[in-house]
Amino acid sequence: MDFKVFLPVFYVFFLFSAYSVDSRILSNYSKEARPKPEPHLSLISQISLPPSPAPARAPEPFASAPAPNSPAPSPSVVSSGDSSDSAHIFNVLSYGAVGDGVTDDAPAFKMAWDDACHVDDTATILVPNRYTFLIQSSIFTGPCKSNLVFQIEGTIIPPDGPDSWPKNFSKRQWLVFYRINGMLMQGGGMIDGRGEKWWNLPCKPHKGQNGTTLPGPCDSPTAMRFFWSSNLTLQGLRVRNSPQMHIRFDSCHNIYIDSLHIKAPSLSPNTDGIHVENSTDVKIYNTVVYNGDDCVSIGAGTHNVDIKNITCGPSHGISIGSLGMHNSKACVSNITVTDSVIRHSDNGVRIKTWQGGFGSVSKVTFSNIVMDTVRNPIIIDQYYCDTKGCKNQTSAVYISDVIYANIKGTYDVRSPPMHLACSDSSPCTNITMSEVELYPAQGVKFLDAFCWKAYGALKTLTIPPVYCLLEGIPDSLAPNDGVNQYC
Repeated sequence: MDFKVFLPVFYVFFLFSAYSVDSRILSNYSKEARPKPEPHLSLISQISLPPSPAPARAPEPFASAPAPNSPAPSPSVVSSGDSSDSAHIFNVLSYGAVGDGVTDDAPAFKMAWDDACHVDDTATILVPNRYTFLIQSSIFTGPCKSNLVFQIEGTIIPPDGPDSWPKNFSKRQWLVFYRINGMLMQGGGMIDGRGEKWWNLPCKPHKGQNGTTLPGPCDSPTAMRFFWSSNLTLQGLRVRNSPQMHIRFDSCHNIYIDSLHIKAPSLSPNTDGIHVENSTDVKIYNTVVYNGDDCVSIGAGTHNVDIKNITCGPSHGISIGSLGMHNSKACVSNITVTDSVIRHSDNGVRIKTWQGGFGSVSKVTFSNIVMDTVRNPIIIDQYYCDTKGCKNQTSAVYISDVIYANIKGTYDVRSPPMHLACSDSSPCTNITMSEVELYPAQGVKFLDAFCWKAYGALKTLTIPPVYCLLEGIPDSLAPNDGVNQYC
């Protein structure tokens, strides 16, 4: 070959070989230098701070390294064809979650949350089916830039019992959602609290003789707590076996709950299904709860709650309270419970307050409720005490304007069908009953209703008759006394 021809060919071959070697070196460097999340690192949001930027996302399995200087891969984006309807999907598996029920997947959940929280459009955090994700105690903080969808299709579990709980983590909470404005949590998955080892702590009431407790640590986590949040929707979820309360709302506004299924054994202590406190505008619909405490409990500072089509029991019923503990103020108003069934429960619809408290419960309606073998189907207890050492006190939470309408079914004859035990100093007023028919579930003997300092009126005849309900207004209340005086 002529030398003049050979020289240019050799030069091109040399440049091509050098570029190939350099590309392989850079590619290997990119693979080695790329940061990976540590699978056992527990990332917990600070409750006082908004979400921090997420660490680098774990590489996709079997994916080749990106070319040098190329942007990091982003979570999947699913588009319907119209950019205005596009949905950002943040799959926790893409952030390094393993889903084997053993590895701590909290860091991956936190990274997916933080990325979704910074998206301007609605973002979906996906917990996929066929995986079980172990999550340490975690706080998911807002506010976020837009509404979130938390799509739970798989199973989420905590560490198994108090001995497995990290010592530096709070044992009073598991999954906390803080300062969220606009979130839909839904799916066909399961949130399993694995509560059995917590229920068997010596301090729990059912462990000692005659309901007594034994010394020892007693803190147990609530499965899900929503705190200082608004515009929340929970629908279609299954939640079971929480160590303590299953779902709790504190200082929240505009809550919509639909079609939840909450389950725990009837002897599991303090496992309230849904607890609402210091919250307003709450709707709880079409939900099934059976557990070891109240199906729904309503605490102090709660107003405008609508509960409809609840199947409750075995349980402790649907309760307002307990209120006024440790001489505290409690104000509750505009509570409605309708079109529901309560089965084989220790109580039906209940209002319970401690002696020594103050405040008021007013504008409460219980209507269209079926009772099936329930102890205390209708109960007001202003002498509530969960120990034997409660002393008599003068002040009490004032209860007024309570309606019981179309409540029918059977009661367990161990307790009277109606028990209205009101305070000596602050009697209950304006209690009305209509279409109440309660028959003994065992035998044919009817028990009489019990009343103490309960004032109101019967709109229709009741079964059994409530002859003990007093007419008018008690002398201890001045004509201008009312709810405004107390709250």
